[in-house]
Amino acid sequence: MASYYIVRNGRDYGPYDIHTVLTYTEEGSVVANDVVCDVNTGEVSTVREVLKRAGLRPKVAHGGSIGSQLHKIGSDLILPKESFSTRELFSDKRLLLLAIVGLAPTLVLLIPMPEIAVFYVIALYFSCIWGLFFYYFFKTPQVTLRTTITLFFLTQIFVFIVWDLFGLVRFNPFYALVNTPFPIDLLGFVFGVGLSEELGKMIPLIIICRRAKEPVLPRTLVYYGLMSGIAFGVFEGVQYQVLENVKLDYTSAFYANIARLTSLPFLHAIWCAIAGYFIAYAHLYPRYRRSLYLLALFIPAILHGLYDTFCQSSTVIAVLISLVGVFLLMAYLKRSTDYRSRLRN
Repeated sequence: MASYYIVRNGRDYGPYDIHTVLTYTEEGSVVANDVVCDVNTGEVSTVREVLKRAGLRPKVAHGGSIGSQLHKIGSDLILPKESFSTRELFSDKRLLLLAIVGLAPTLVLLIPMPEIAVFYVIALYFSCIWGLFFYYFFKTPQVTLRTTITLFFLTQIFVFIVWDLFGLVRFNPFYALVNTPFPIDLLGFVFGVGLSEELGKMIPLIIICRRAKEPVLPRTLVYYGLMSGIAFGVFEGVQYQVLENVKLDYTSAFYANIARLTSLPFLHAIWCAIAGYFIAYAHLYPRYRRSLYLLALFIPAILHGLYDTFCQSSTVIAVLISLVGVFLLMAYLKRSTDYRSRLRN
C-alpha cells in the first residue's frame, strides 16, 4: 500500500497510509491543499489529489454549531480590547499610515472650504503618496524628514512669489513663441517654459547643497529633486484646475484634473531629479561645475520643452519623451561610479 509524507513548513511528517491521511483530513489536522510526497515514487502532489485518485472523499466534521464555534474562538480574539490601547495602535505604523492615506480624501469632504483650497488639498494628498513612494525607493542616510517638508513647501512659496506675485517669468522673451507654429513653438517651450520652470525647481537644490554640512551624495539630491518637482507640480496643477480645466467639458476636465494630480507632477519630479543629479556632481567636483550646471539646467529643460510641444499634437511622442526622461535618470544612477572616476582624474 502506498504511503505518504505530509510536507508542511519545510518539515516532513509521516509516512502515513492513505486511510490515515483521510482520517487526519476529516479531523482537520491536515488540509486538502497540504503538500504530500509519495514515499515510493517521490511524486509530489496535494492531499486533495491523492485522496481523489484513491476514490476517497473526506467529510470534515463541523466543530459544533456556529454559536459553539464562535465561543471556541473567543471574544478576546474577535474583539481584542487590549489591542485598542494607544501603545498597541501605534505599534504598527504601516497600517496606521495606510489608514491615513486611505481615509484622508473622505475626511477632507467633511471640512467646508473654498474651491481653490479643495484643489490644493487633493493635490497635496496625491503629492504625499508620490512622496512616500520616492522616500521608500530613494531615501539615503543623508535624507531628513525636516528638509523634505521644508523643501516641499518653500518650493511652492518661492514659485508662487516668482510666478504669480512678481511675474518674473514674463520677462523671458521666448514665452512669446509658445503659440507660434511648429517648430518655432519648440523654442518657446524649451527656452521659455522649460528653462524658466526647471531653473525655478533647481534653485532650492542649490541652496541645499550650499547649506549642507557635508558633501551631498548624488542620490540624495536626486531624492530632493523629486520632491522639489512634486512641489512645483502641485502648484501648477492647482493653477490649471482653477484657471484652465474649468473651461473644458466634463470628461476632458476630469481627465485633465487627474493628469495634473498624478502623471504631470511625476514628470516634473523626474526632470528635477536629473537636475539634482548633476548639481550634486557640480558641488562634489567644482572644477567641472560650469558644464555640470549647464547639463543640470538644459537636459531637463529640453525634455520639458519637447514634452510640452508634442503633448497637444501627438500623445504617443509625448509619452515616449517622458520615458526618455525616466530612462535617462535610471542610466545616470547606474553610472554614478563612472562619473566619479572620470571627474576625479
